[in-house]
Amino acid sequence: MSRRVEIYLDQLRDRLSFMRFVGLALHQTVPDAKTIWLYREQLKQAGAIEGLFRRFDKVLADQGYLAMGGQIIDATLIAAPRQKLTLEEKATIREGGTPADWSRHKRAQKDRDARWTLKRGRTKPKPEGHQRQTIQIAVPIFGYKSHIGIDRRHGLIRRWTVTDAAQHTQPQLSGPAGSRKHGQSRLGDTAYRTKRNLEVLERRGLSERILFRRPPKRQLSEQQAKANASRARIRSGIEHVFAAQKHRMALFVRTIGLARAQVKIGIANSAYNFTRLAWLSARVAPT
Repeated sequence: MSRRVEIYLDQLRDRLSFMRFVGLALHQTVPDAKTIWLYREQLKQAGAIEGLFRRFDKVLADQGYLAMGGQIIDATLIAAPRQKLTLEEKATIREGGTPADWSRHKRAQKDRDARWTLKRGRTKPKPEGHQRQTIQIAVPIFGYKSHIGIDRRHGLIRRWTVTDAAQHTQPQLSGPAGSRKHGQSRLGDTAYRTKRNLEVLERRGLSERILFRRPPKRQLSEQQAKANASRARIRSGIEHVFAAQKHRMALFVRTIGLARAQVKIGIANSAYNFTRLAWLSARVAPT
């Protein structure tokens, strides 16, 4: 459980205004960290998180928020506590095994599903004379990867899946973006522009709006550069979802295992849709 949630629970125990807001009387017990953990654990054991998400998606459709304007797909890394392991233990886990000398208690405390990966990026260009130089950076991250697809019109999460952080984004195109009911177009960054993905979209009768990848040692054509600029403005909408989850929700996987990570990230996706619906409802009613 994040430090922010602990602060909220402490305020709930100390302030009458908080208790009134959540509907608790003075004689009632305030939930603690164990209560939240047990709730998530029951969702995991019942395999109910995806069903609950689909149920709320039906509520959105009933209120007129239909996902017919196309879908934007992307993935982001969700960090988890780093594991202190030896090289031999890491090799055994990568092969899908468990070190033989681990006790039952140690196995319960070590996350064997999360993986290391490198988050690549570039620093902002700094003018030096007549040249603009950029520096490529790679930050190691341990944890999981959240793949989501939002509808282009309303910005609501419609499809999601969770993998380890080392999983590439390309195979996930057929997951979050596999349904025709979310519109005919699919928009993503250059990581999704592969021959296999383009064939999948063509076979399903879906139009692609994936950003073009610059060929090695060459520049994009003028037409491709204009297309990328137009598509990037639309694709940036999904970055607001990731920013809200990582900063406002302080999303961080402190649980053990992929199944529990799926529950935690699935709850975060549902919570984002709740707040997004509240914001949309305050604006013009949907057609």
